[in-house]
Amino acid sequence: MTYWIDVEDLYEYALVHNRPSGIQRLSFELYTALVAARPDGIGFCRHDRLRGTMRTVEWAEVAALFQSLVVPEPRGASAPVARPVGQAGQVRRLASRLPADIRLPLGEAVRAQGSALRAGLRAGRGAMQAGLRLLRDRGRPAGAALPHAAPGQDVAAVAKPGDMLLVLGSPWFRTDYAELLQHLRARCGLGVAMLVYDLIPLTRPEFCDPGLVRTFRAWFAGTMPLVDRFFAISRATARDLERYAAVAGLPLTHPVAVLPVGTGYSGPPVAAAVTPRVAALGTGFVLLVSTIEARKNHLLAFRAWRRLLDQLPPEQLPTLVLAGRVGWMVEDLMQQLENCGWLGGKVVLLDHPTDAELTALYGACRFTLFPSHYEGWGLPVTESLGFGKVCVASSTTSVPEAGGAFCLYHDPESVPEAVAILRRLIAHPEEVAGMEARLRRDFRPTPWTDTAGSLLRALEQN
Repeated sequence: MTYWIDVEDLYEYALVHNRPSGIQRLSFELYTALVAARPDGIGFCRHDRLRGTMRTVEWAEVAALFQSLVVPEPRGASAPVARPVGQAGQVRRLASRLPADIRLPLGEAVRAQGSALRAGLRAGRGAMQAGLRLLRDRGRPAGAALPHAAPGQDVAAVAKPGDMLLVLGSPWFRTDYAELLQHLRARCGLGVAMLVYDLIPLTRPEFCDPGLVRTFRAWFAGTMPLVDRFFAISRATARDLERYAAVAGLPLTHPVAVLPVGTGYSGPPVAAAVTPRVAALGTGFVLLVSTIEARKNHLLAFRAWRRLLDQLPPEQLPTLVLAGRVGWMVEDLMQQLENCGWLGGKVVLLDHPTDAELTALYGACRFTLFPSHYEGWGLPVTESLGFGKVCVASSTTSVPEAGGAFCLYHDPESVPEAVAILRRLIAHPEEVAGMEARLRRDFRPTPWTDTAGSLLRALEQN
């Protein structure tokens, strides 16, 4: 049996963004672990829009593309606040802010015009060599070179009875995805398994662009009946999926299997890079790692810091560092921060941090904060714990699954509750030190091999 993994969403993401988000990181780590577990049984494929099918692509090319998203970029000399510069960065930012029902059809048109050029560029020798170097550095097999499938072949022509298509990313950008799945199933009987990260556009549409809600609802309603097995990254997401299936009248043929999410990233540890903008922050700050969007609840963090500044002398209040790109539905928040001078410098934005900068930030922070309203998992929480840092986190949805007994939780709607926890930790560093000692003693990271193993075992059960 061969498991064919649809990786088109990674290519589409790279057209707009120059740094990976949680979904890209999680899916790539899962790909890497699956290749290690089944080097002769994993294939990768991209969409052929002209012919309405999927074509094989080499793992080295996929790895090279992901590596291009995590390679550090040159930064300015000193300012902690950094913005993307140049024409490419401006285009990415403008494209990401278009309404979904404009952005998606426009993106499909652009992709159709430029697909051949992009394929040639990304399949170039330099990219291949970079991918192979990445695989060697990570100690992974350079596999997925299946003996029966050379790059560029039609998956429907090389797939065997019993093979499955694994949808482990986020391909909802393709509005005709259901037709593509129907085509593959009709031609070769390919089974379909899908990993669901969250159903936020359906369960909490107030945090999403209206066009995204319409697009995602239509996409999911169309693709769901064609999926044989569903997986979820948390029990909370599995419950959401089961409730949606019941309401939509779409019975699930198998229970939703919950995968254990790996901790951190595979391969050699990323060395800390104390760049000038990181060095300017000093040490002892509080760190919030996330794209700045309404759902992530940076507004609560700002209000909490405003209240703490009213209650504490400025020299006793640590700086709050927001590490992440500016996203959507936060124009009012950003204007408020500008109007108050970023609370006199007590709130700082470090835009688009590299992995090496994040390592340095985690090492220098006092503790972390993650007040999100709604999560499919909560990767910054497990990332914080993996670095040995206590996290003050939201008590809703999947976040307690990610943080377990190693976080302090608050209602994401309650500024007073969050302020009480934050003020206690600021005033009592010995409590933070005690929690860190317990983290070092009791926290057990989850290897990505466990994630891949759970997926394979569930797929192979009758």
